[in-house]
Amino acid sequence: MDDKIFSRRDFVVGAAGMGLMAMAPPGVRSAAWAAGSDAPEKKEVRIGFIPLTDCASVVMAAVNKFDEKYGIKIIATKEASWASVRDKLVNGELDAAHVLYGLIYGVHLGIGGPRKDMAVLMALNNNGQAITLSNQLKDKGATDGTSLAQLVAKKEREYTFAQTFPTGTHAMWLYYWLAAQGINPMKDVKTITVPPPQMVANMRVGNMDGYCVGEPWNNRAIIDNIGFTVVTTQDIWVDHPEKVLGTSADFVAKNPNTARAMTAAILDAGKWIDASLSNKQKTAETIASKSYVNTDTDVIVARMLGRYSNGLGRNWDDKNCMKFFNDGAVNFPYLTDGMWFMTQQKRWGLLKDHPDYLAAAKQVNRIDIYKQAASAAGVPLPKSNMRSAKLIDGVVWDGKDPKKYADSFKVHA
Repeated sequence: MDDKIFSRRDFVVGAAGMGLMAMAPPGVRSAAWAAGSDAPEKKEVRIGFIPLTDCASVVMAAVNKFDEKYGIKIIATKEASWASVRDKLVNGELDAAHVLYGLIYGVHLGIGGPRKDMAVLMALNNNGQAITLSNQLKDKGATDGTSLAQLVAKKEREYTFAQTFPTGTHAMWLYYWLAAQGINPMKDVKTITVPPPQMVANMRVGNMDGYCVGEPWNNRAIIDNIGFTVVTTQDIWVDHPEKVLGTSADFVAKNPNTARAMTAAILDAGKWIDASLSNKQKTAETIASKSYVNTDTDVIVARMLGRYSNGLGRNWDDKNCMKFFNDGAVNFPYLTDGMWFMTQQKRWGLLKDHPDYLAAAKQVNRIDIYKQAASAAGVPLPKSNMRSAKLIDGVVWDGKDPKKYADSFKVHA
């Protein structure tokens, strides 16, 4: 292998070379990188994360040293809230982050904080979030969407639901699901913002009746006997986009090789996690520690393996549980995924006017960087930059007419 690489130096530069370099031993690769232009501009990168199961590929890229293969060291830094992640990405304290898809678009469009050009390098996971309702609602007979809508319609009191960030994924799943039940999230109930690790404690003291968050904070509510899962997000949209590796456009402009190296290392980590149940078990044990999610391993591992209980007596194996790789289908930054979040931000009045949906998605979702990283990591690419899906209300999203789609919903702000 060494002789082959040194005798074909022309392959070291450019896309073809990246595939070869990924297979080369670290010593050979670093020597070649040092002589060429592929070397990461930053050797050490600070990647923020929030204590959630879906931070796993960022954490495991560092713990299992997938980062070393690409000439970088990932420092995974635990953050307190999505607002903190946003601020640190904007001011450069973080190089990149495990972050909500819609948060990156919110910053890019100047909603939910200061405006700054942003970048999505890859998707980190599909699926694996949920909406939890309190046991107090269960006692009032609200155990599904229909019975919740009936309870809210009685207007006995104001019901409060929490999401994790106004422009983020959990806000959009919560609003989409409530609206599909005929509940207007902007008018019929109160919505508040709560950081993910604080959801369970806030429900315990009665600050909200329901919330949408990532795992393990839905399963934790069941184990602590304060709530139940009314719907999983994969039931709202199978294989939906969720967290991304997000950064600023400035960072990518100054550090394109580093951006590619980070993406490739996390692709390797996601591939490793999804490769076996034992790898998922090891991942759950690692991220459960105090440094990361700070909860019991068994709270994380059940849903990570797709073994669900809803807290109402139903148990099932979910083939659409959280995925980190799925042969690369998880990670590609589809333009339609970014566009969808903008359509919902327009639907709920966060965006006052229609943006140029496709142009914004092409600017934010750095498919060019992703393709280079996928080549280096040996990950296949999809045939198209767009994809389609049918959501829980039967409406199909395909990205062909985002303005018409955004304006088509009966329930809106």
